[in-house]
Amino acid sequence: MVTLVESMVGAHPARPCLVLANSEGAGGLSKAAALGVPTAVVDHRPYKGDREAFQAELQHVLEAHQPDIICLAGFMRVLTASFIENWDGRMLNIHPSLLPKYKGLHTHARALEAGDSEAGCTVHEVTAKLDDGPILGQATVPISGDDTAESLAAKVLMQEHRLYPAVLKRFAAGDKTPVLLP
Repeated sequence: MVTLVESMVGAHPARPCLVLANSEGAGGLSKAAALGVPTAVVDHRPYKGDREAFQAELQHVLEAHQPDIICLAGFMRVLTASFIENWDGRMLNIHPSLLPKYKGLHTHARALEAGDSEAGCTVHEVTAKLDDGPILGQATVPISGDDTAESLAAKVLMQEHRLYPAVLKRFAAGDKTPVLLP
């Protein structure tokens, strides 16, 4: 999130208007505030068992800030089709694998278990199917014989910080051509 906010300067076609979290303790909130970006929290816990009510409050907060694009970054709640439809074609997510491989969790361990020679990350449009929207960018990293899930995650994170800002800049300018980084 910080990398995205810091990238939206100068000739960048987007500007941050809100950082929204589902937990008061989210580290990005204080970082966003320090960067001058408004913040909000919609805690999911009071809505246990009522995802639609939680998402209605998310929608209310988002509408108040009028974003053109939503960039998910560390937001670990599954959103329903009804919420996603409100932002169709305007919501991006980054996933720590080379989609369509390894949708969901534990992507680095799964790549290692499969004996893959490379891993990476993907920025995609969010659709109702988990980690399945149109791919807008991918970046790769080689897997070394001594990599662990943690060391691989660290290498992929470095690429995420390169890829997501590049994709956002292109996407905000109206260009959905995939960004491919080695």
